[in-house]
Amino acid sequence: MSNVQTLHRKWMKDGKYRKAYKTLEGEFELARAVIEARAHAGLTQQQLAKRMSTTQSVIARLESGRIRPSTQTLERLAVATGTRLRISFEPEGARS
Repeated sequence: MSNVQTLHRKWMKDGKYRKAYKTLEGEFELARAVIEARAHAGLTQQQLAKRMSTTQSVIARLESGRIRPSTQTLERLAVATGTRLRISFEPEGARS
C-alpha cells in the first residue's frame, strides 16, 4: 500500500476530512477515470495533450481534479484515448 493510501485511511477516521472527501468524491472519481483512460491507452500526458490539441499542463490539471472539464473536453479525451464517454445519474447512496 502506498504512503498516500495509508494516510488517506488514517485521515478518513477524522470527521472533517471524511466530510471534505465525500464532498469532493465526484471530482476524485473523474480524475481517476481520466488517469485510467490515459494509462489504458498507453499514453503520456504529453502524448494525450498532442492528440487533444492542448497542453500537457491542461492534462495534468484534469488528472489532479483541480478543474471541472466540459462535456466537449471529455468527448475529446475519449476519442484521443480510444474510449467511450458515458455519463449517468445514480440514486443517492448507490456509490460503491
